[in-house]
Amino acid sequence: MRPSRASGVPIVSVNSPAAGATAGTIDDLVPGSFRDPHGFVYRHNGVVLRQVNERGRGDYDALMRSGLYETLTSRGELIPHEELEVSAAARPGAYRVLRPEQIPFISYPYEWSFGQLKDAALLTLRLQKAAMDVGLSLRDATSYNVQFHHGRPVWIDTLSFEPLIEGRPWVAYRQFCEFFLAPLALMGQTDVRLQQLLRGYIDGIPIDLAARLLPRTTYLKAGLLTHVHLHGAAQRRHAGSGTPAAKSPPRMSLTALRGLVDSLDRTVQALDWTPTGTVWADYYTDTNYTESAFAHKQALVEQAIDRVAPETVWDLGANDGTFSRLASRKKIRTLAFDVDPAAVEKNYRRVRDDRDEFLLPLLLDLTNPPGGFGWANQERMALTERGPADLVIALALVHHLAIGHNVPLPQVAQFLASLGRTLVVEFVPKADSQVQRMLASRDDIFDGYTQEGFETAFGRWFQILDRTPVGDSQRRLYTMRAV
Repeated sequence: MRPSRASGVPIVSVNSPAAGATAGTIDDLVPGSFRDPHGFVYRHNGVVLRQVNERGRGDYDALMRSGLYETLTSRGELIPHEELEVSAAARPGAYRVLRPEQIPFISYPYEWSFGQLKDAALLTLRLQKAAMDVGLSLRDATSYNVQFHHGRPVWIDTLSFEPLIEGRPWVAYRQFCEFFLAPLALMGQTDVRLQQLLRGYIDGIPIDLAARLLPRTTYLKAGLLTHVHLHGAAQRRHAGSGTPAAKSPPRMSLTALRGLVDSLDRTVQALDWTPTGTVWADYYTDTNYTESAFAHKQALVEQAIDRVAPETVWDLGANDGTFSRLASRKKIRTLAFDVDPAAVEKNYRRVRDDRDEFLLPLLLDLTNPPGGFGWANQERMALTERGPADLVIALALVHHLAIGHNVPLPQVAQFLASLGRTLVVEFVPKADSQVQRMLASRDDIFDGYTQEGFETAFGRWFQILDRTPVGDSQRRLYTMRAV
């Protein structure tokens, strides 16, 4: 089967180098892709592919004929794809097989900063506006359909578009509110940490719950009053009425539909959060490092990066990304993880300003990393399932885990070995002022926390390649290879 000429997408043989896949066995379906009868995502010899089922034929052809695919992919807002031969299908009933541009790392909304979630929300609304202009609409508005690629959000679900039915309300309105508006409002108006409700509510934060948690002052904000408070109240009334939902929803003109989307856009645009007042947001300005020690540490890390020559780097405890950029500036795909929402937000704002295509800041509590979520604990991947990285960087981190959170050094070493093939790690001794500050309010029960104990613990999981004192400090920087 060949696409119409209007589609502009070439058919590629599954055996061709351009397809990135060769004939062979079909791997398991991607666990998070089973809910849509129009198609699903799977892996073929390690390459992520999308099958469009016969049920999705009409919607897919409508998208490709409309010109919207070309418009959105040219703007970098929709992931581009190639069409493969249908013989590459994973299951019977295939209409098309697509090879989307590959996303190097899958992240989730509960790992994003406020600014990342906001940009993803605005992208979703831009797509809906562009779709309406050509007689289409988004049937899905979940934040899981967005990924960060080349430093910006991109829509990854090609099968989310359907023909616009005149008079029908936006079917994804509630979903947009639960996945985007509710968490953004809670983060900006109540507490940024409420974003973590997304880990517990995989189908989005319930609107009525968000309405209860928001301060009363939000009743004075027209957008939040309409789309959260009144929306939540309507849900509660319906839930308590005991009557089934109407088979025919109220009609909505195209003008009213555009007005709804514009109202959501204004509401999201008005939401903001200032990344200040958290523990680690200004860590580098408050550190006990001298200027020369800090410069020497940067030089040592950069030398280690050059020595390892990784394709992927995970920087754990990255703060504002100062050391992460030593890798991303070399065009190495780099993830900058930190537990502090303010640090991650500052990092993302700089990524956006610099148009850094190789750095992705993400929120991560290493003492409670995300596990498998959703159906059968497989719908969303655990952190360890998304690795390993070629190089893990762990600077000024081990003492926080070992002393701040009582994680024994052998367990710290084992966990870091599960994340990457090589490791650049800093050992901060008890004599360091940062550790002394941590011990000031607690008993020192950490007899094994010594340089010898550190090397013994890590030596079980790594081969130590190099150990170098950081100038003008008592710290040491190690380069290790997992064994």
